Amino acid sequence: MLKDIFQDRFSDIWRLLSETTQFLSRTTVFVQYEDQLRSWRQQLQSAGKNTDVSRRIRGEITELRKSLRLEGYDLSLAGQRLTVDMFRNDAALGDGFRRVVIFFCEDKIYWLAGDENHITLNEFLERQMDSLRGQRPRDVSSIRSKHYLWYRRSGNELILSGSDTETKEDFERLKAMADANSLAILSQLKTLR
Repeated sequence: MLKDIFQDRFSDIWRLLSETTQFLSRTTVFVQYEDQLRSWRQQLQSAGKNTDVSRRIRGEITELRKSLRLEGYDLSLAGQRLTVDMFRNDAALGDGFRRVVIFFCEDKIYWLAGDENHITLNEFLERQMDSLRGQRPRDVSSIRSKHYLWYRRSGNELILSGSDTETKEDFERLKAMADANSLAILSQLKTLR
């Protein structure tokens, strides 16, 4: 978090404002900040090279970003995109895709990627979760949905595609979840490489 605050203080003010606006526009709290973001933009445009105005606005944006981080938002995801696009078969390996099984639980997403088939990955992940339940039962909630997918990182984009094991209904549910809250999914899959 200290690194993020340091970066905020030395980033270009316009870039900082754009990233903050881009991030907030993808959240449910955007309407709370929309007028303030517009006001900052107008003040910066009117101020020209007035460093006092720029310094004040930078401080206000930095404080907003700090408070968002304290509320649990991951602003580093501002430039990230989640795409849930289509079904693929084993030929996806040739296109740089890898297999992943994702379990959506009440408050967390568990996933396991690997070279094994999706059914085997599913069994491994279920065993891992059973082990966690034995050690820390309160930390592992029940599974709400399972997804058998192909994934690929392409720049700032995470592409998820259905596999032959994924049902059409489950895939449509995944698309709806991604449309509703892509940032939450991206934050849980941040280390999926």
